[in-house]
Amino acid sequence: QVHLVEAGGGLVQPGGSLRLSCTASGIIFRINTMAWYRQAPGKQRDLVAIIATGGSTNYVDSVKGRFTISRDNAKNMVYLQMNSLKPEDTAVYYCNSDNNYSRVNYWGQGTQVTVSS
Repeated sequence: QVHLVEAGGGLVQPGGSLRLSCTASGIIFRINTMAWYRQAPGKQRDLVAIIATGGSTNYVDSVKGRFTISRDNAKNMVYLQMNSLKPEDTAVYYCNSDNNYSRVNYWGQGTQVTVSS
């Protein structure tokens, strides 16, 4: 059974930092492209950052220079370091896995990030 479990969300003031983590089980982690998405109230779920199996990364323009995605294949974990947070970063953040061969993908349950003073 596949599980993606996010952690690390919470309430932070503008300019603050949070580190999200996602622990995967039930998948062959090293052959999955991993990504973070977010969904604000009343909006669609959008891609935030993605990391390929080889470690290459890509980010949506609005978080470039502030967020960093990384992965640890030995621990089956992916991280999202978020710095200089802004109120517009407030959303539920979801972890996603995408098998490079079967293209089967899975979602975590999400973790709430709220940026507010």
